[in-house]
Amino acid sequence: MKMMKGMLIALAPITIFAIYSYGLNAVLLIVVSVAAAVASEALYQYTTKKPLKINDLSAVVTGLLLALTVSPSLPLYVAAAGSVFGIIIGKQLFGGYGKNIFNPALFGRLFIIYAFPGTMTPWLAPVDGTATATPLQIARSEGVLTPLQDLFLGTVPGSLGETSALLILIGGGWLIYQRYANWRIPASCLAAVILVSLFTGQNVLFHLLSGSLLLGAFFMATDPITSPKTQPGRYIFGFGVGLIIMAMRLWGWLPEGTTFAIIGLNLFVPLINRYTRPKPKPKTT
Repeated sequence: MKMMKGMLIALAPITIFAIYSYGLNAVLLIVVSVAAAVASEALYQYTTKKPLKINDLSAVVTGLLLALTVSPSLPLYVAAAGSVFGIIIGKQLFGGYGKNIFNPALFGRLFIIYAFPGTMTPWLAPVDGTATATPLQIARSEGVLTPLQDLFLGTVPGSLGETSALLILIGGGWLIYQRYANWRIPASCLAAVILVSLFTGQNVLFHLLSGSLLLGAFFMATDPITSPKTQPGRYIFGFGVGLIIMAMRLWGWLPEGTTFAIIGLNLFVPLINRYTRPKPKPKTT
């Protein structure tokens, strides 16, 4: 529970900014997503006669993270469906908290992408709520880069929690300082993005500050349940996430690929743990 409280504290500035930027839309999406996550977890545990564990706040964190990764225009019933799917299919069917192999929030988001195609659009500009394109969409279609100051402060359209790089870095830094997140994962993820950007002639800062890269690197990829347990494994995992994100941005069918990168690497965590685990020292006679 201590770690979940830490996550909620780290997410508080991002959440408040999302509500400031998108008003009632953000409030309703957050409330519905969190409520659906908590209710579905409680109902599943009740019907399967398992101990009720919603007090650990993990379902609250899952619901909040899911809300922060979706478009402010997403229909409320879709947000609820994503939360339920992430909790039941992505978490409880694996045995509950500590046994799931996928990040539940991103698993729910992946479900939304495929089960409700097109519901993420339109993307909305903050405050005035007009329909517009995200910085990555504009860069891909028009070759125009959004000013870095706007990306850093958050005056750009995007998912509820991805727009302000400044607030994400503050929250992520606090998680690392409190040791709720391992710094090696986001550091290696960002290193991969920097290297690919340099080798392909891209604007490094634009790719670091745009999209859901920072939110995913600090708050999703660092999930201790679904990320590697070894230090070398964390470097490999984070670097792999960064590589996939950049591959999707530069050559994929979507302008952003954070969800696919983290969920995809979650599958390989057992293998990464196996081959990066320190070998036992031979016994001396």
